[in-house]
Amino acid sequence: MIRTVNLQRRRTIGKLFHGLFLAATLAGVALLLVLLLEVAREGIGWLDWQFLTSFPSRFPASAGIKSALWGTVWLIALTAIFSIPLGLGAAIYMEEYARKGRLNTFIEINIANLAGTPSIVYGILGLALFVRWMALGRSVLAGALTMSLLILPTTVIASREALRAVPNSIRLAAYALGATRWQTIWSHVLPASLPGILTGIILSLSRALGETAPLIMIGALTYVAFLPKSPMDGFTALPIQIFNWSSRPQQEFYNLAAAGIIVLLVVLLSMNAVAIVLRHRSQKNLRW
Repeated sequence: MIRTVNLQRRRTIGKLFHGLFLAATLAGVALLLVLLLEVAREGIGWLDWQFLTSFPSRFPASAGIKSALWGTVWLIALTAIFSIPLGLGAAIYMEEYARKGRLNTFIEINIANLAGTPSIVYGILGLALFVRWMALGRSVLAGALTMSLLILPTTVIASREALRAVPNSIRLAAYALGATRWQTIWSHVLPASLPGILTGIILSLSRALGETAPLIMIGALTYVAFLPKSPMDGFTALPIQIFNWSSRPQQEFYNLAAAGIIVLLVVLLSMNAVAIVLRHRSQKNLRW
């Protein structure tokens, strides 16, 4: 009798928490839909080819997002070039080569702490290290290096988790057949962990795409009427341009900011779609 009562109580508690979690999920989705609908309502009418191919202007009717769009492409491309090899290399070393000890534990704790550090701290570090000490100025290169520092801890943690999820039997089988450690990692461990690694890269680059505080801190320009032609050129980015328009008092600039948000979401979703397709293909080709 007591067991029956306890079982019913546990089922009731389970249903209660199921309802609470479902309500929280639906509330978050509903809020997201409201925000998306509001942005679409205010910005869809300003989204046209002229908006995409024109530079910013003091006059809303002729203002565009061309320089911010191409600046974002430059920024994300350079950030990926710097952060992905470093993050993946650090994850491989810590998970496959490093011996368990105090030093490795100290590094793990610091990486976990850095993953939770506010982005403005990375902006201060980028200002002191890249802009002033290395004299890179307000360049795309300085912004990409700052963003690389920002997303590097997340990339390392996600890549390590993906490598750790690969069954150890795969490594042992490769060693039994005479493969070296690097051959085992390159031919077996990395292909098996690639879907998880790509997921971490998607999350990291998505965060870099939407960050504004580090770029403001390093002095990214708010008005740019040219396109970057080299990593040492000045730049602006979509979050900076959206922030600039939203700070203006005229209603037309609010509409331009909403149109810029739509462009930013399209770029983000397109980038994620490419990574998801690559992840799906790697999962499809994976054979245990």
